Order: sequence, then C-alpha cells, then structure tokens
Amino acid sequence: MAAAAGCDVVMAATEPELLYDEEAKREAESFKEQGNAYYAKKDYNEAYNYYTKAIDMCPKNASYYGNRAATLMMLGRFREALGDAQQSVRLDDSFVRGHLREGKCHLSLGNAMAACRSFQRALELDHKNAQAQQEFKNANAVIEYEKIAETDFEKRDFRKVVFCMDRALEFAPACHRFKILKAECLAMLGRYPEAQSVASDILRMDSTNADALYVRGLCLYYEDCIEKAVQFFVQALRMAPDHEKACVACRNAKALKAKKEDGNKAFKEGNYKLAYELYTEALGIDPNNIKTNAKLYCNRGTVNSKLRKLDDAIEDCTNAVKLDDTYIKAYLRRAQCYMDTEQYEEAVRDYEKVYQTEKTKEHKQLLKNAQLELKKSKRKDYYKILGVDKNASEDEIKKAYRKRALMHHPDRHSGASAEVQKEEEKKFKEVGEAFTILSDPKKKTRYDSGQDLDEEGMNMGDFDANNIFKAFFGGPGGFSFEGGYAFCPWESPDHKQRQRLHS
Repeated sequence: MAAAAGCDVVMAATEPELLYDEEAKREAESFKEQGNAYYAKKDYNEAYNYYTKAIDMCPKNASYYGNRAATLMMLGRFREALGDAQQSVRLDDSFVRGHLREGKCHLSLGNAMAACRSFQRALELDHKNAQAQQEFKNANAVIEYEKIAETDFEKRDFRKVVFCMDRALEFAPACHRFKILKAECLAMLGRYPEAQSVASDILRMDSTNADALYVRGLCLYYEDCIEKAVQFFVQALRMAPDHEKACVACRNAKALKAKKEDGNKAFKEGNYKLAYELYTEALGIDPNNIKTNAKLYCNRGTVNSKLRKLDDAIEDCTNAVKLDDTYIKAYLRRAQCYMDTEQYEEAVRDYEKVYQTEKTKEHKQLLKNAQLELKKSKRKDYYKILGVDKNASEDEIKKAYRKRALMHHPDRHSGASAEVQKEEEKKFKEVGEAFTILSDPKKKTRYDSGQDLDEEGMNMGDFDANNIFKAFFGGPGGFSFEGGYAFCPWESPDHKQRQRLHS
C-alpha cells in the first residue's frame, strides 16, 4: 500500500509538470513569433519586450537570447546585447548566429581581439560562412588601425590618429575608447568644438567617464578657460585618481593661471621688468596651449612697448598672431609698434586685417591714420632736409635754412667734381623747397596733414631755389662767397656780422 501510494504521488507530480513545460514552450514560441513580427516592422522596443517574455517562459532556449541580442544591437545597446549573445552560446556552443552576434558586439565595443575569437569559432562551425569571413577581416582591420594610431600618437601626428579612429569607428561605433582618443587628438589640433561634442556625447551616457571629463577639461584649457578646465580635471581625478594625463594637465593649468595672474598684477603696478620675467616663465609651462600662449606673447609685447623695446614688442606680437591668426589685440599692438618705428606699410597691413575682421569706427580711423602716415612717408621729409624737429619754431626753421642753404649753395662747390656739384645742387634745391613749405603756415599745415601741395598750384618740379635764397638774404649785396665768408644781414642791426662758411 505504501509503495503504491508513493507511486501515485510520483505520477501525480510528473504529469502536470510535463503539461506545464509543453504549454510554456508553446506560449514562448508565440511570444517569439510576435517578437519576430515587431522586429520585421523595425519596432525593436516591442520586439525586445516579446523576446523577453519568451525567455521568461523558457530561459534555456539559446535562440531566444540570440533574437533578443539582435534586437538590442539594433537599439545600440551593445553591452546588453553582448550578455545575451554570450548566454546563447553558453546554452548551445554550436549556435553559429550566437557566435556571430557575440563577435559583432565585441567589435562594436572596440574589443577586436575578442571579436576575432568569436568569428573564428563561427568559422570552425561553418567554414563557408561569408558573414563570419567578412567580420573576421573587419576585426583584423580594427586591430591594425589601433596599432597605427598608437604609433602616430607617440609621433604627435594627430591628424593621422583621427583618420585611423574614424576608420576604426566605422566597425566599432560604440567604442568609447576610440572616441576619446579621437576627441583628444581633435583638441590637440585646435578643433575644440568637435572634440567637445564627442566628449559631451560620452558624458551624457556615462557622467563618470574620467577620460571624457579629461578631454572636456582639455578643450577648455586650450581655449584659455583655465579655471573651468581645472574643475573638469579635478572631477576626472576623483573618478580615476591615477589618471596621469588629467594630473599633468591639472598641474600645468594651475601653474599657468598663477603665473599669468602674477604677470598681470606686476604690469598693473608698473613693474614692467618683473611682468616680463613672469610672462616669460609662463610661456615655458606648456607649449601646446596655443591660445593662452598667444595672449602671453601679446602681454609680453605690451611690456616691451612700455620699455621702449619696440623691435622685441613686434617680435612678441608676431609670435602671438602665428599661434592665433584671429587675435585682434596682437595685430593692434603690433600695428602701433610699427607706427612708432615708422614702418607704415606694415602698420597699414595690420590695420587692414583688423578692419576686415571688425569693421568698427575706431578701427577705420586707425587704418586711415596709418594710410595717411604712409602717404606722408613717401614724400620728401622737409623736416629731415632742414634737420629740425616737427615741432620746430619759425626762428628754428629760419636758422636751419640759413645753415643748410649756405652749406649746399652751388657757388661754394664750384671747384668740386661734376658729380659733387650735381649732388650739392640737388640738396640746395631741396633745402629751398623745405623752407618754402615750412615757413608758410598754410602750406605747412597742408604738408603736416598729408594733403597734396600741388592742389594749391605749387609745382615743385619748376621750383627755383636761387630766388628763395636771394629773397632770404635780402637781394644783391646781401651775401658774398668771396674769401670764404657770407654776410648775414638779419643777424645784427648793422647787417655786418660775418659767418665763416667752412666752420
């Protein structure tokens, strides 16, 4: 009886379990078919839901995991998809599609070596499988791009690294490591918006990604937003205390900020020598920080201009615009130095660059002034011919004319060679021209303002220097070159003071 009772109990427990298993399988298949229908319609979220229901009903069916892995891949959820693909081949190692999906997930996530192993296993099961053959080639191509990129990064050939990462990302679109390397190289190339975009996309998916935080900080650092950059570097180091690049960048950023601020303080206090030293020290901290270094060069150029080292100031400003050819302040500073050193063509060129970029009234006037000075510089410098300052008085101009006219008068050089006579005659004429213009207030004003003197009917080509000379010395009998003397009637009341010509 007891034995019979025991058997009845066993039979009673077995039949419902078998019935339940069969019913579960039928229901799971129904869920799978519905999932397939949604997958065909590209409604991957619903497909995912039905494949999940199928797995819940039959958790040991490899194909269900394989189908859900394919759906997750279409949704771009490769890490989850990898888990399902790996589970599918654990349940059935002969499941070719499972191995293919596992390899594809590894490759998409940037693990090309693991991908190769999965594709090799698929080829062992089906050596003619065209998809496995192609994916195996793709994985090997990614491995090769990684090797080339690593070498080129050491060589600082950042453009080539970006190229390699772009090619690798065609096969590994979900690889954060490749994206970070590309973003870092874009930052090193000065393509900050692109680099920031890549880093920000990763941070939206993973706000604790130390590499993305570092690249975001690097972009700010290179854009001279040093204080904000330090915040990102510090955050990256919180996530990964051993992040070497973030540590170095954070140290450089803090040192650069401190030196620059100390230099600015010294400049404001009028301690130009100290400011120069501090800016020079700051320039030695990080040669890769182009934008900040451009500002440091311009600042040091300003210091040099204050110290009246104008050639050094021009050199510093030139270095600034080499680093940043959009740096208006450096162009303006260099242009002013060119003006101060009478290099007007160079000044005009810089002011034209500025005005093309920023068409303000102020910049237009600066350009106009430089063009005027350039025009004036191309004329004869009558002040230089007479040897007087531009602010010379009327008496100083007269005395200068007297001295130069007597010095270059043709009669004085009648015994010289023909070549010397010709040169002295030319100088005598120029002295007369200069005196005619600078002794007449109206003409002098026009000359100083850069206006054309010919507009007033003065044809300097027909100018007679002798007439000016005679008029100045009071006509016939007013002067004589005999015996090496000239009588200068305006020097004394009795008009009899003598001046030695050869003094």
